Amino acid sequence: MGGSRRLENMNPDVGPRPSQQSRAEAEKSAFGVTQILFRAFLLSALGSFFVFSLNVKYIWLSAILTLAGLVLGIVVLVRAVKFKHSKLVLFGTISGLVVSAIMCLLILTSVLFYKQVTTYQDCTRSALTENAKSQCLSELEDSMPGSLR
Repeated sequence: MGGSRRLENMNPDVGPRPSQQSRAEAEKSAFGVTQILFRAFLLSALGSFFVFSLNVKYIWLSAILTLAGLVLGIVVLVRAVKFKHSKLVLFGTISGLVVSAIMCLLILTSVLFYKQVTTYQDCTRSALTENAKSQCLSELEDSMPGSLR
């Protein structure tokens, strides 16, 4: 019995090393944090789109959500590259950042032409037929500056 204890003490390769265990736990923890950040990023990007599509009068909320999405997306992208997470997380993050960039352009355009966009949105809400909706669109085109028609 005393000899087997000596063999256990002399062979340090038996069982996982404490440093390997802590490294695996750290990688699992890092992936968990990245997943939470990724979900928050997707939620803010989708929320920005839905708020924007509901009513342009809440453009300030859409802008805040888009900005939060861009910041979270960059953080997730850096973490995905740094910790070598799956390609799916990397692809989803890049795709979400592209959508967030497009949302920035939409928000900027809507801010520049706020009056025209709100008038168009109010018109389309009350339009019941396709003819009425096309009339709203032609009114929007007529209200735009000459170079944008």
